[in-house]
Amino acid sequence: MKPLYEHQLLCFSCTACGDCCITGNDYYVYLTGKEADRIRTYLKLSKAWFKRRYLVRLDNGDLVAASTVDGRCVFLDSNSRCKVYSVRPLQCRTYPFWPELACSSKSWQTETRRCEGINRGEAVPVERIRRSVKACLAQEENY
Repeated sequence: MKPLYEHQLLCFSCTACGDCCITGNDYYVYLTGKEADRIRTYLKLSKAWFKRRYLVRLDNGDLVAASTVDGRCVFLDSNSRCKVYSVRPLQCRTYPFWPELACSSKSWQTETRRCEGINRGEAVPVERIRRSVKACLAQEENY
């Protein structure tokens, strides 16, 4: 069966609401070591300080961005803007075009509860979606 994005136009327009940057219920902002280092360098912080303040290692060993008490990604400012936007992780750059979301109609529609930008705006070129899905799958292979 073809993925949803191969037979249906997917519309998306980010509203910059920040809802995709809220953690909880096993939803995290995952980072590779390279992504964490790129963010640390961008913020001009020492490794020790960055690790203590911005990173969490889950019980299964995955590296994730820390979150505030209310579940917001630690990289969000008070206006729900990403403080590290230019070096944000692949997960953030490719949202909502993740394999688990863009491949099935049910998952895509379910995600509209989290993201008000899904099904709004212009149709996203299928090649852009393919690149995002491919990048996500490649990164998953390296975990």
